[in-house]
Amino acid sequence: MTSKNLYQNKVFLITGAAGFIGYFLSKKLLDRGCKVIGIDNMNDYYDVELKHARLQQLEPHSNFMFVKGDISDKPLVNELFEEYKPNFVVNLAAQAGVRYSIENPDVYIQSNIIGFYNILEACRHNPVDHLVYASSSSVYGANKKVPFEESDFVDNPVSLYASTKKSNELMAHTYSHLYKIPSTGLRFFTVYGPMGRPDMAYFGFTDKYFANEQIKIFNNGDFENDLYRDFTYVDDIVEGIERLIGHPPVDEVPHNVFNIGNNKPEKLMTFIGTLEKALTNALGREVMFEKVFEPIKPGDVPATYASTDKLQNAVGFKPETSIEVGLQWFADWYVEYYNKK
Repeated sequence: MTSKNLYQNKVFLITGAAGFIGYFLSKKLLDRGCKVIGIDNMNDYYDVELKHARLQQLEPHSNFMFVKGDISDKPLVNELFEEYKPNFVVNLAAQAGVRYSIENPDVYIQSNIIGFYNILEACRHNPVDHLVYASSSSVYGANKKVPFEESDFVDNPVSLYASTKKSNELMAHTYSHLYKIPSTGLRFFTVYGPMGRPDMAYFGFTDKYFANEQIKIFNNGDFENDLYRDFTYVDDIVEGIERLIGHPPVDEVPHNVFNIGNNKPEKLMTFIGTLEKALTNALGREVMFEKVFEPIKPGDVPATYASTDKLQNAVGFKPETSIEVGLQWFADWYVEYYNKK
């Protein structure tokens, strides 16, 4: 059975629908004829215009309904569940960013803890077929064993952001145990692509280049022991989510956790070199960033590397978009969107 048939006449509630992953997931579901209720608080953590641009792509769909609001607003969340009776809930609303969590801890507790609690309570009182929620690769902390597997010990987070995501997994497990809510947590690994988040390094580096500014690289200039990241293209993330939505856990405690990563970590300097080449291709002139090397920042981890065996065994899929392909799509979009030709 195709996912189009599987989800026909089903209602999806997507939180964070104007966000990067939320937008791409909403668009794919709408293209399949699904009904999508989107909620987003449209905060100014990064350029709100980009969020509006994403929404403009979704609003022509007759099956799309958007609500501007915050999931930390419990009466609003309850009202949405009671009015639209979603079959599937995908919670992507969260305050993101490791470094920002050191400067502004309050917003992480508000959105990632209280907001997620409100979603769980709403699912408890308005039963759903499946709750899928965003966790993060940051829950692995500074684990030395790679690749990271879902069964690994994850009780040593190194940022408040990571702590909130680990808390989400514990909260969801408890609600699944007590109220039999089928729920699945997704540990995303460094998601990138067109219309992405400007606070992410690849986007920020590109902004700096066009502003004639230096880029800061937090690896001490140590190329031998460079930071490694499992960069995952956004379409692969969405494909993984879409497949897993139709596979709710059926265990006695119906809760599960999956990595969604590229299973192919790249050195940060290799990633930067690939981005320079992609921009060179997009612009038709050579692009070289002016680089400054600084110490690693508090809360950053030296490496992320996903094992995708569990995902592949469950739904027959693993992310495979190379950084050469993914970054070229990003560079082409950036040059056109910001009119940089």
